[in-house]
Amino acid sequence: MNFSFKKAYFHFITITRHRHMVIRHCKKAGIFWQGLFHDLSKYTPAEFMAGAKYYTDGTKSPNETEREVFGYSPAWLHHKGRNRHHFEYWTDYSKKEGKVVPVEMPKNWIKELLCDRIAASKIYQGDAYTNNHPLTYYTRGNTGRLIAKETSDTILYFLTLLSEQGENAFFEALKKF
Repeated sequence: MNFSFKKAYFHFITITRHRHMVIRHCKKAGIFWQGLFHDLSKYTPAEFMAGAKYYTDGTKSPNETEREVFGYSPAWLHHKGRNRHHFEYWTDYSKKEGKVVPVEMPKNWIKELLCDRIAASKIYQGDAYTNNHPLTYYTRGNTGRLIAKETSDTILYFLTLLSEQGENAFFEALKKF
């Protein structure tokens, strides 16, 4: 796959639409100022160039396509290491266990993670989006994850709430969390 300005343009539009939607969701969740800084690393050369190169049609992350090419995604490794709203960021070496273990996420980053997940589902699903999509996406990849149990339980609670009761109930509860 080669870089093209057309793909770069559409990638820019997609990530910017996503970012602005996350900001609106963060406002509803009571973390507006945090939302303003959401995913700024996607505009850095390490992430943007790969995103533009592997952009398909805006219905899936370019990281997935990059992963198919290399077996991993250098852009994702860059992204998750700089953005605390990803549970993958929250790991550390445990001397006691002698390995890398998950660390519980602080509440404000869980809130942003949830806002991010909903916005990504809306952007990638388009008109086919339902309030069940974020929960389905999360549970589909639930095996072998390196995530603290408390963090995972909290994410599942809120995504189930969204699926069963809708966005108004979800954001009302998330703001109180």
